[in-house]
Amino acid sequence: TIEASLPLSTLTLNHYGHIVLEVEDEHVVEGLEDVRIVARTNDTGKITYQDETLDLDEVYRWYDEPLQSVYPTVAKASTQEIKIEDCHERSTLNPKVYVDVPKVVIPVFPGTNCEYDSQRAFEKAGAKVQLVLIRNKTEADIQQSILELKEAISDCQIVMLPGGFSAGDEPEGSGKFIATVLRNPLIKEAITDLLEHRDGLMIGICNGFQALIKLGLVPYGKIVDLQEDDCTLTFNTIGRHLSQMVETRVATVKSPWLKYLEVGQRHIIPISHGEGRFIGPKEKIEALFKNGQVFTQYVDPQGQPTMVSPYNPNGSMYAIEGIISQDGRVLGKMGHSERQGEHRYKNIYGPMDQKLFEAGVNYFKGGK
Repeated sequence: TIEASLPLSTLTLNHYGHIVLEVEDEHVVEGLEDVRIVARTNDTGKITYQDETLDLDEVYRWYDEPLQSVYPTVAKASTQEIKIEDCHERSTLNPKVYVDVPKVVIPVFPGTNCEYDSQRAFEKAGAKVQLVLIRNKTEADIQQSILELKEAISDCQIVMLPGGFSAGDEPEGSGKFIATVLRNPLIKEAITDLLEHRDGLMIGICNGFQALIKLGLVPYGKIVDLQEDDCTLTFNTIGRHLSQMVETRVATVKSPWLKYLEVGQRHIIPISHGEGRFIGPKEKIEALFKNGQVFTQYVDPQGQPTMVSPYNPNGSMYAIEGIISQDGRVLGKMGHSERQGEHRYKNIYGPMDQKLFEAGVNYFKGGK
């Protein structure tokens, strides 16, 4: 509510050197020289000056609509079909050997940009984190990086594939550089040993999820040669990169990663990707639901899985945001669950911490 006694024209002048200050109690500025009350905030969703009122949603439309034909902010998904099939079955997996401080390996590829957020999230959860830089300037660099990554994986409990834009998402799509490196026989052998013989876990977020999909680690739980009808991640329906907050709903708890979650819980998660649209044959996706492998779905403000943009930002089929492997050891998701903590967001309300990292770390510590 703009102060009615102020001439509106004075508010549009260039007041060089002036400072706009927001205070909780206007009494703190009473009596101060060269201070004036300009407006008072309210919860009406409207701007009022004297006898005129503007609805903020309407004002936003004035700002937004002129460029919609050139730079759309919403897009229509290729299908409106949706499915809800919850899985309340808990994972029964337990490691054969518990450790006091689980080790996490995070490979850092050219173009990776979320390694420090991921490291911080795991360290906060009580793990020891090793970043392994994948160098590719020369053939010798690549060979040495492969050996370093193999050695690190052979001595860890968790492998995390972080977000970013490895190799600039080229050629022809994201995650291929990571997938190519991890298909190296030495790395493939180390990952297979981690998952099949040492009770290990893997998680991939955004670019890391794209790599997990292209490796077959989700949904199959192992590195396989993909078939043409396998599920994958592709370009957003809107045709460009998106960076925004989304709301997701938990649909399964059938994984050690999901120990602290309940089916139906909703979280506010940041996304930042150009290729996050989950697609696949209908029968394959329905099998994921039947097996309890659909982790999270994008939902509308009423909490219902949706194909409507911008709530489903990329047009993912059945509103799928994240999935797990058949045995639950591997989790992949598009939203950046590692980007949470104090002093990160303003005017964003609702739970953000999914406690994935705590669940993964405590799995090996034997904690509750």
